[in-house]
Order: sequence, then C-alpha cells, then structure tokens
Amino acid sequence: MSRDAASVPDRRRLGVEVWLVLGLSLGASAIYAVLSLIDDITRGPLREATATLNRSQSDRPWFDLTYQLVGIGLAMVPVLLALYFLATDGDEQSVSSRLGLNRETWHGSMAWGAALAALIGLPGLAVYAIGRELGITAEVVTSALDTYWWTIPILVLQAAKNAIVEEVIVVGFLMTRLRRFGWGLPASILTSALLRSSYHLYQGFGQAFGNFLMGVVFAWWFHRTKRVMPLIMAHTILDIVSFVGYELFADQLGLR
Repeated sequence: MSRDAASVPDRRRLGVEVWLVLGLSLGASAIYAVLSLIDDITRGPLREATATLNRSQSDRPWFDLTYQLVGIGLAMVPVLLALYFLATDGDEQSVSSRLGLNRETWHGSMAWGAALAALIGLPGLAVYAIGRELGITAEVVTSALDTYWWTIPILVLQAAKNAIVEEVIVVGFLMTRLRRFGWGLPASILTSALLRSSYHLYQGFGQAFGNFLMGVVFAWWFHRTKRVMPLIMAHTILDIVSFVGYELFADQLGLR
C-alpha cells in the first residue's frame, strides 16, 4: 500500500473521477477501437483492413477547417477536467509542478522528447512492418485530408492534440490517481500501457502491441522523472513525422 493512498471515501471519489475522465476521452476511444477491430476481423483478413486517421469532415474547405479546429478544441475538455480534478487534491504543489508541466521543467524537454521519439519511432516502424507482414496489422493511412493551405498546420495541431490528451490523461492523470489508490508501480505501469494499447486496437494487434511497449516506456519515465512535458514533445514529434510525412510523400512512395 502506497503511503500516498487515499481513505475509502476518497478512493470512491477518485474512482468516479477516473471513470468520468476516461469515459469522456480515451476510455470511450478504447471501446470504439475494440468494436472497429471486431468489425474488421469479421469482414475478412486484417491485412486487408484500413485504419484512416485525420479524415476530411466536409467537401467545403472552410467548413472542413472549422470542423477540424472545433474537434481539436473539444478534445482538450477532458484534459482540463483531469487537471481540475488533480487540483482538488489539496496537495501543496501545483498541478503543473506535480506533472512537470510548469515553465521550470521545460528546460531540456525538447532534447529529451527528441531522444524518446527516436527511441520509440524506429522500433515502431519495425513493429508496423512486421505486423503488416504477419497480417495482424491494418494498413494505417495517417492523413486523408484534402490538400488545402491549412492541411499541414492542421496535421501539426492534430499531432499536438493527440500528445497532450494521451500523455496528460494516460500517464500524468492516471498514474497519479493509481498511486492514490495504493497501487504498486508494476500494476500502474501495466494499466497505463494497456489503456494506451486498447485505444489503438482499431489499427490491429501489431500496432496495439507497439503502443503497449511505448506505454511501458512512457509510464516508467514519468515515474522516474515526474515530467510529462518530454512525453508530450516526443509524442508530438512522432505524430508530426507520421502525419506530415504521409501527406508530403505518400504519392511519391505509392502509398495512395
């Protein structure tokens, strides 16, 4: 039992907070991902399925842009809710200090983020290639946006949005709450990594496994450093390379 563990009434409140935040964000995504995977498997071989990220929302450019921006903004609401719940803990430290989001912890975050991105990115490509070869991973199309002047800026914002939502909620918020529940480190890391894996199941088992490994590394990093910002930086870099790289080079590489 952790020395930070909460009392029984507090544990009930904290449990409600966790279910609310996850139910409004990545927990819901996990449910849809499982349904999508079942749908793909029951239609035919998984290797023939396609998982498409960053779709156009309208055939009218300004409406498409508006939909994209509104979606990005609304995705921040569960993040703000998670930060609000953490702020009600009565801890002497601010939430930004506890999660390593304050300005003082930004020094070196980009360098550590780039290092973590390199650590995760190259093996991630190998996991994807192996998964495709084994037929356990869908073809992942990281950008299906129509080409406008705002396409690349929106892809960058989508990358940052994904990073903030996932790292704040799945690592910072969830790991902090599990510690208050009295969970040990292995169980906390495993739970965080499994959640990350679950909402990527729509991409197939290979990508889910790759994200599980990423989740283990990121959760361990947060435990050691109490800093989420390098994780946000790393995740943003990975998604920018994936989203923007696909948008710029997919035609030349025969990917679409």
